[in-house]
Amino acid sequence: MTPKRGDDVAPPPIGAEWRVRFATNEAAKGWGQLGAEAPGNTRRCFEALRRDPLSTADPERQHRLRGRLASGMLGGREYPQWEYEVTAGGRVRYLVDQPRRTVHLVLASTRHPRDTGA
Repeated sequence: MTPKRGDDVAPPPIGAEWRVRFATNEAAKGWGQLGAEAPGNTRRCFEALRRDPLSTADPERQHRLRGRLASGMLGGREYPQWEYEVTAGGRVRYLVDQPRRTVHLVLASTRHPRDTGA
């Protein structure tokens, strides 16, 4: 997604931080909605993904998805798919490209996705 006038500016990663990018327009839109609804939690999500998108320190909040959702495709490549619980219903799903230290947001929503059965 190409930035345009009026868009927020994301800080570039420094040091050991990971790059966080939108993989879909829907994720970009949902991220904005999450930020409006729960700015503090959304910021904590961004910082957690920037710092360590593969963290297992808080598995209730951040974890790899299982089964058919355990991986996702982007640009013809398969990546592990993780989820971060932003609010009780709000979720961010992302693909982790370890060699490029890049997190690709594929879904951001203020409502829990229906495909997990919850």
